[in-house]
Amino acid sequence: MPRSILPSPCPKLISIEEILLARPQRPIATTRGRGWSGVTADLHRPYFGCAESHAGLDHHLVCYCPSGSARLVQMRAGAVHASVITAGTSYIMPAGYESSWEGDSGVSARLRIPTALVDAAAEQLGGRRSRVEIRNVFQVLDPVIERLAQTLLVEMDKKAHPVQVLIVDAISTALAAHMLRSYNVFEAVECAPERSLCQLEIARLTEFIEDNLDRTISLEDLASVVNVSRFHFSRLFKRSTGSTAIGFVERCRIRRAQALITDTDLPLAEIALTVGFVDQSHFTRRFHRHVGCTPAVFAREHGRRRPGPRAALRLARPDGEDGQ
Repeated sequence: MPRSILPSPCPKLISIEEILLARPQRPIATTRGRGWSGVTADLHRPYFGCAESHAGLDHHLVCYCPSGSARLVQMRAGAVHASVITAGTSYIMPAGYESSWEGDSGVSARLRIPTALVDAAAEQLGGRRSRVEIRNVFQVLDPVIERLAQTLLVEMDKKAHPVQVLIVDAISTALAAHMLRSYNVFEAVECAPERSLCQLEIARLTEFIEDNLDRTISLEDLASVVNVSRFHFSRLFKRSTGSTAIGFVERCRIRRAQALITDTDLPLAEIALTVGFVDQSHFTRRFHRHVGCTPAVFAREHGRRRPGPRAALRLARPDGEDGQ
């Protein structure tokens, strides 16, 4: 029977049961005590200012972040990795690795996979796949891990039902197989597709922008709408829309300004402030860049016809009165 290849001998490894005693934070939800076999899942709330060191685990750990973000420093296998763990990302720590952790932790679903589960999957495949060594991965966007973790979380929230044993067993088998296919040292590395914003997230961002055009909108504001870090958001938005976030916000401001010029009698200076420009001069420059003419020219060509001062004066006088 194949056996996972662990690092060289080290102090006694921490079991899935013992890890709850080794860590100061208790889970807010767990699969423990439900009679489910296979993967054990613990859901932890955010906590801050952690500084922990642990002996190696006797199981593989896959940690998935379902929401929020936090800056975390991970130390293991002689390497230090500092990053912002954002919604949808995971990290993988193989069995046997001593580890240290510093910084903050967001909401985390910790999936603990017995090495025997991965070994059994490898044995079924046979051949070269009988050699198993799970990679140490500090951060990854893996849609398969995300879907399996989310399915487990859903089952944890559901009322107990006998069929859950079958569902969790299938999830556990799928996760073990995925570890072999994508994270076995003896397999070719598969690059997970980079995440993109979905249409619903883009719609939420657009709605937020439209509702806040009269004030400064920062990258932090936009990133919080879709639960990612500011640094990740800029790349994610550009990849998903082909535009920078700041450029997109400015185009929304200009479109609103065009609508106000066309549909209202507001002075241009007031329109500039209404759509979030600091002054009319800045508004004029940016409007000309996007539209190809100044707001005043656009108003003459597209705005409501406003009588000039002399015409307004003539309209106000009785017929035949020349004002002399």
